[in-house]
Amino acid sequence: MDGEAKFSCVGKISGVHGLRGWLKIKSFTEPEQNVFEYTPWRVKLQGQWQELEVERAQPHKGGWIARIVGVDDRTAAEAYKLIDIYVDQNQFAALEEGEFYWHELVGMRVQAEQDGGENPLDIGVVKQLLETGANDVLVIQADASSVDNKERLIPYVPDVYVKDVDLETRVLVVSWDLSWDADD
Repeated sequence: MDGEAKFSCVGKISGVHGLRGWLKIKSFTEPEQNVFEYTPWRVKLQGQWQELEVERAQPHKGGWIARIVGVDDRTAAEAYKLIDIYVDQNQFAALEEGEFYWHELVGMRVQAEQDGGENPLDIGVVKQLLETGANDVLVIQADASSVDNKERLIPYVPDVYVKDVDLETRVLVVSWDLSWDADD
């Protein structure tokens, strides 16, 4: 990155646990405990960004709970319920060639190959990715530049459906026949 901090959402404070200020944490990282490797956390509380330091974290009933420095009781913890957790992207590990973080794909233009790769059609923008267990799925949202006004769900399977990801031009090329999602 160019030195300027960019932030990504890596989890959510989903609730409180007990009377001593513990918070329930929903991690969006893989593996889940990696959410605690990134510090400090940034949260938007009452319209203002603030940094949080995790004092302690532990697994609890299939999820995670954490104590935040300065949050010592349930009343203080309640203020953080349902708040997204952001971290500086500069902390993310470098990836292998051809691997991408989800935040890098969101917002990319998506073009569908036609005629053996000639004349690609603009089908929208990556709105989000879904984890389904078998494959991650790209949610493509149509916009004013799109060939039609359809939302599409395309499996993120490199070399099968995803043919090219160009981070520089912010274009993702897919092999996708538009008739596959016709409204018949």
